[in-house]
Formats: sequence, C-alpha cells, structure tokens
Amino acid sequence: MKLVEGFRLRQLGGEFIVTPESVAQINFNKLISLNSSAAYLWKSVEGKEFTADTLKDLLLDRYEVSEEIAAHDAENIARTWVEAGIAVE
Repeated sequence: MKLVEGFRLRQLGGEFIVTPESVAQINFNKLISLNSSAAYLWKSVEGKEFTADTLKDLLLDRYEVSEEIAAHDAENIARTWVEAGIAVE
C-alpha cells in the first residue's frame, strides 16, 4: 500500500487536513480530516510502502494499546484511506 502522490497533510489550527496539490484532484464533496493518531501514521508512512501491519506496529510503538486494538484501528485507517482515494493497495 502507498499514499497517493499529490496529497499533503496540513495542520490548520488544531485540525489535520489532507489536501490535494492540484486543482484536478479537488473534490469539494469530500473533506479528509485526520485525528492526531492518523496524522502520526500519515507522517510515518509518507513516501513509503506500508501495510496494515506497519500501521499496527507504529500504533503499538507510540501508544499504550493492546495488539488487538492496534490491529483493528490499523485495518480501519488503511481501508478508510483506500476508500477515500488517498492510498492505493
């Protein structure tokens, strides 16, 4: 899996927003905002190949959560990113 090129994570106030770099990628019907945990994952895998297991390991390294919760959250965020069109498998 990889993040789609042409999208950047930006912080606006206390919010993290994924924005396109070109007008052709803009879909005003869909604003992609990330919480701080998802933003941490984005920054950690930007420009790299990754899997849901990669995201799980990053969550386990940073947060005090069980492996089961980290795996569940990692699968959800990976699926959400693919469905939003900001990551590809």
